[in-house]
Amino acid sequence: MSVEFPQRTHKVVFPTAARALRLTTQGTSQSEESLQSLVESRCASLFRDYRAPWWAFNGHAHTLYEVLGNFKKVDQIWYKRKILRVSDGGTLGLDFAPLDTSHLDNNSPIIVAVVGLTGGSHEPYLRAILSPTSTKVKDGGLGYRVVVVNLRGCANVPVTSPRLYTPGHTDDLRLALIYISQIYPEAPLLGVGFSMGAGILIRYLAEEGTASRLVSGCALACPWDNVLNSHMLHSTFLTRNLWARGMGINLQTVLRRNEAALRSFQDHPISAALPAALALRYPTLSFFDTTFSSRVGGPEPMFPFPDLETYYDWASSHIVLKDVTVPLLAINSTDDPLVRAVPVDPGRNPNVVLARTRCGGHLAWFKAGGGRWVTQPVLEWLRLTAEDLTHDLSNRLPVHVDQDGFFRERGRNGMGCKHIRDGGVIDGNRGEKGMLRGL
Repeated sequence: MSVEFPQRTHKVVFPTAARALRLTTQGTSQSEESLQSLVESRCASLFRDYRAPWWAFNGHAHTLYEVLGNFKKVDQIWYKRKILRVSDGGTLGLDFAPLDTSHLDNNSPIIVAVVGLTGGSHEPYLRAILSPTSTKVKDGGLGYRVVVVNLRGCANVPVTSPRLYTPGHTDDLRLALIYISQIYPEAPLLGVGFSMGAGILIRYLAEEGTASRLVSGCALACPWDNVLNSHMLHSTFLTRNLWARGMGINLQTVLRRNEAALRSFQDHPISAALPAALALRYPTLSFFDTTFSSRVGGPEPMFPFPDLETYYDWASSHIVLKDVTVPLLAINSTDDPLVRAVPVDPGRNPNVVLARTRCGGHLAWFKAGGGRWVTQPVLEWLRLTAEDLTHDLSNRLPVHVDQDGFFRERGRNGMGCKHIRDGGVIDGNRGEKGMLRGL
């Protein structure tokens, strides 16, 4: 069932048979209500008219401002970083906010954010959600704890194993969630994914099913069908040379910054693949992925893939949407220059709500009068799924600590993680030099 709103600025599509969700009031279970009814009554801003500024006349303008605008004093946030070592030798950086946790309890909701292609906890699009989420209630925020999962090699996270990341890999998110759920076992965890991180989030939810450590998800600007979107991204001169090339150069920059570490793994295919990837001249995303990601983006026997299309198909999230078992809200913009193909119907999955705005670009959604339209609908969704629904945390797989101090899930002894040190206070308001933001 689809619902359209003033001047066709929005389109919200509900499943044909929306799930009935159990509500709670002050810890007491109450009656059930359908997902559609809850979204319509408690996420009201999702249905309000959205007006873009006069200068954001198309998706390219929105996205360019996301890349080039000055957001240092907007949605400010600081984090405490924890460094995790995972069992394959790799390193993850988890950034926790707020710094002052005196108002938080052990069961306070935790928002776990997964960033875009080469992003980190400093991204303005991410801060637009996490800053008000982690602000105290008395100051107008939700008063939750937030955690950003910074992927290997990004946001100053060191590379300590012969592996980076891909949009198809969910293990690093899975391991981060194991750690977070062990130090806060009573807290409901809610996922928010941005662009590539939205795809990773959806794939995680689908793979885990009813054992998901996340009680809900929110996916913003998800790429969905990587094959089709890659074809469309590279099909015009502007999108190919501005956005596809920008993403390819960003990925190459991640390689350059971690070149010494990757070259040290001399007996691994990733070291042999480095020279060709670094020699690419202003590569587009597809050229970079053909040369590097699809070849050595993960371990054997899956890698190398026979061709780019097979790799993109494997890493897509639209094909697993049917398997998501927790409430999921996905928002895309119709004029997103990076993501042109999105699902139009959640089909028979009773847990999924799909929303599309007429404008907003890629992860931008700037609105007339200042701020971002997307912030309020996401905050309302988080409040709904964190506070108004009952959560059964007993479905999480049991975790044990092995002799080396790694947290490991039962039945998945090949994967584990442990905290190795604190990374200090991170100023989330300063970007990374040499990287295009917002992609």
